[in-house]
Amino acid sequence: MSEYATLTIRGKTIKLPLIVGTEGEVGIDIASLRGETGAVTIDPGYGNTGSCESEVSFVDGEKGYLRYRGYTIEELAEKSTFLEVAFLLLRGELPTEDELASFTRDILDNMTLHESLRQFFGAFPRDAHPMAVAGAVIGSLSTFYPESMDPRNLDEVRESTRRLIAKLPTIAAYSYKHSKGQAFMYPSSDLNYVGNFLHMMFATPYRAYEPDPVVERAMDLIFILHADHEQNCSTATVRMVGSSQANLFASISAGVHALWGPLHGGANQSVIEMLHQIQDEGLDAKQFLEDVKNKKAGIRLMGFGHRVYKNYDPRAKILKKSCAEVLDRLGVDSPLLEIAARLEEMALNDEYFVQRKLYPNVDFYSGIILQAIGIPLHMFTVIFAMGRMPGWLAQWREMNANPKNRINRPRQIYTGQGKRSYVPIGQRDTK
Repeated sequence: MSEYATLTIRGKTIKLPLIVGTEGEVGIDIASLRGETGAVTIDPGYGNTGSCESEVSFVDGEKGYLRYRGYTIEELAEKSTFLEVAFLLLRGELPTEDELASFTRDILDNMTLHESLRQFFGAFPRDAHPMAVAGAVIGSLSTFYPESMDPRNLDEVRESTRRLIAKLPTIAAYSYKHSKGQAFMYPSSDLNYVGNFLHMMFATPYRAYEPDPVVERAMDLIFILHADHEQNCSTATVRMVGSSQANLFASISAGVHALWGPLHGGANQSVIEMLHQIQDEGLDAKQFLEDVKNKKAGIRLMGFGHRVYKNYDPRAKILKKSCAEVLDRLGVDSPLLEIAARLEEMALNDEYFVQRKLYPNVDFYSGIILQAIGIPLHMFTVIFAMGRMPGWLAQWREMNANPKNRINRPRQIYTGQGKRSYVPIGQRDTK
């Protein structure tokens, strides 16, 4: 039996169907609202607007759950690799051994860049932000692979999907090498996906780089934990651009630029900057939190709270353990980690933060891990993009496979000037 919500507006009552998700979440289908009443909904920031039905990932912010295709993030982080998770997001099921081997081989075989594209990096200033470089280079892939741009051709979409997952680590590493004035390193057939990224980042023609297994696993974990997160800003951007039937390279490039924003992908960089501020200014953690509560100018608690999570971010728990393992393996004595641990302990026992449901999020520990590994601060958001790539691709493909898909076109309520007459330029008021 169908369920409905009843809405009365200006004396007219209409019935709006309810859509119930797998986990019991409820949405009100307002597709007929404007046609029947002439009204639209207003929801700044889309905090209460469901833009689609999706099978890719599920977040319960109140309980602190994150699942990919039904699997908990804790179990995937413990038992899977990033490419295995990428396969899951893209195909809907975990791969068999043969499927994973074939998928991995396809990815590793596509990690090299076209030689002409390698020269593209030389056109950027040495201090160009790697997110600007990544967005531009990804967009340019459509000029190198015009034969695989049709969003309605499944074979072409699969080929573009492989290329994007494979080439982003190379693009990211080359943007770093260009900024340092160092030679680009080709990917190696002897290394796995994460190992190749670390090799291309840190090896030189005269000095090999052997990825440490603990560091490699920590990077793999960071990628897994960022792989998808429902309809966040960058994912919604990828879907919106793709709804116009823009090619996959163009859609992903738009997602990269959306992620670049400090309110989205730049948050882990802000955490490190905050910890350095506390360290450099000799601040006490207790006093810093008091300054936060008193809203002192220039003081903000970064890495706590989340637009969705009103509980402890499950990804933060996983990274907290990994962070300690990496620092121990590398022999890094990190005062930043000590500050972070003290902030977390105090904030979780302070009614001000507990009442506001400000718990550590995934950004709180990921930045410390990346810094310990040697990833520069300005590269943090590119690492986020590498992890989020399979999620973007899965969401884009899901949207394009939906027969109900339409070009996205939000409505508005106009609040500007009413109709008025044109005034010739010589008669206009100069005040």
